[in-house]
Amino acid sequence: MRNIYFVGTAGSGKSTMVRAFKQWLDENGIDAITLNLDPGTDKLAYDADIDIREWISLGEVMDEYSLGPNGAQVVAADLMAMNIHKLTSVLDGYKTKFVLIDTPGQLELFAFRESSNIIVNALGKERSMIAYLSDPMLCRRPNGFVSSMMLSALVQFRLQLPMINLLSKIDTLAEEETERMMDWFENPDALYGDFLDEDSDPQTVVGMELFKALENTGVFGGIRGVSAEEEIGLEEIYAAAQLSFFGGEDPERD
Repeated sequence: MRNIYFVGTAGSGKSTMVRAFKQWLDENGIDAITLNLDPGTDKLAYDADIDIREWISLGEVMDEYSLGPNGAQVVAADLMAMNIHKLTSVLDGYKTKFVLIDTPGQLELFAFRESSNIIVNALGKERSMIAYLSDPMLCRRPNGFVSSMMLSALVQFRLQLPMINLLSKIDTLAEEETERMMDWFENPDALYGDFLDEDSDPQTVVGMELFKALENTGVFGGIRGVSAEEEIGLEEIYAAAQLSFFGGEDPERD
């Protein structure tokens, strides 16, 4: 059983990508289940096999602790860690190759709280990876792109898991926009050049310094364009999972 955590900012398309990837796996005879870790979501794009909302209700947390939605999300994240044995006991009843894990919409709740490390360790850190979705609306300009890459690097640093970077919802972009963003990721010199072209922007100096810091960490070098709606890039996600979990070998299909 291998875990793929779908992580990204709110609106980056995590739930729809879980739905699309699960459907792709089903169509290719590869057994997988879905696990929702977002107690605050009102509606999922798929039918979750395991749903944290069965144990934790955001509305009940708000009432019990007299909190607003944001504070309740923080408490709910900690309650997930405290009740992780309930989730793992259900998960242990499944025999499957992949667990597709949909994480909370608020990135900071999953990536920057100690409760997330407790959850990852309980589910099996040694057999887990991250699929990080970057929102193309944030990445259209160099400063936004670098901000997204910074978040991606911080998530990997915090969780210490193998990661595949995905540029999501490319069906909403013009072809030249997609090519430009992909070039930024794979060719830092192109991003540097576009930063220089925006030298009238007061944020450019800060952005360039962040860019240089990220370049030194080795975060650049590969990204896949994906679309849940157009079913683009799903095979590439599977190939990345094969490489991470099985050294590139294709596990036996059902």
